[in-house]
Amino acid sequence: MIEFLSKELKWIDVDYWFHVFNDLSLMYLIIPFFILELIRYAYLKKLSKNLILDSIANVTTFGAFLLIEIIIGILAVTKLYFWIYENLSLPHLELNWVTIITCVLLADFAYYWEHRMMHRIGIGWATHTVHHSSPHFNLSVAYRFGPFDAILPVLFSLPLVLLGFDPILVILSEVFVQVFQTLLHTEIIGKLTKPVEYIFNTPSHHRVHHGSNRQYWDKNYAGILIIWDRMLGTFEPEKEKVIYGISEPLNSVNPINVFFHGISRFFRKLKQIKGFQNKLLAFIKPPDWMPKG
Repeated sequence: MIEFLSKELKWIDVDYWFHVFNDLSLMYLIIPFFILELIRYAYLKKLSKNLILDSIANVTTFGAFLLIEIIIGILAVTKLYFWIYENLSLPHLELNWVTIITCVLLADFAYYWEHRMMHRIGIGWATHTVHHSSPHFNLSVAYRFGPFDAILPVLFSLPLVLLGFDPILVILSEVFVQVFQTLLHTEIIGKLTKPVEYIFNTPSHHRVHHGSNRQYWDKNYAGILIIWDRMLGTFEPEKEKVIYGISEPLNSVNPINVFFHGISRFFRKLKQIKGFQNKLLAFIKPPDWMPKG
């Protein structure tokens, strides 16, 4: 087994499997499952105009997010990753199942801290609040992104490149973590078996993360493994019925309002804050922070 896991792999094989699990999952899993959700909404007589328009807004924000991500990826991130990889990283790691699994696990751990940061500092929440602002919870919400959601996570990816992991493997691992999370945005699946619920992030755990109920705030940041939250004190089980959304509801399905409302609210807050130093602090202080007086 060790010999199999440590056998060097070719990029064409690795790229194939990531293509199957990442890209093709949209066709064989995500879209069919979303259609099933729509059928469920219709059966429960919850298939409203607001829900349909909200889903359209979600997909629209994803288009804007992809455009920003492509531009950033082509012009900056990929070149930055490879420059660090060639000039600053530890000795380059071979491509085998051990390094792939390790990279995915580290990408998942990095995602936990990235996600926690997006909730706990002002500029992070200004963009990430978009993802949480929907009053619904289905697979389309997984594609609801804010303007800087493709930029801030770079800070947490660079350490993996510094460790010697190939930049492309790092990016593919991050995408895999995101695709796994996509499947958690559903109310169809209840709680799973206790071992699964204890180790992995599940729809139940992620419903809590999207709750506007006070006891659910800033909980369950995990990507794939919920054990990060259990270890670091941010875990909360699903008990009370989850009310989706944010503490200051958006009440809009206009894609432009959805995409930019977090940033616009943040800049309105900056206008209220006096003093240049306090304005800078607002970027890194918790979202509800205001200077005394």
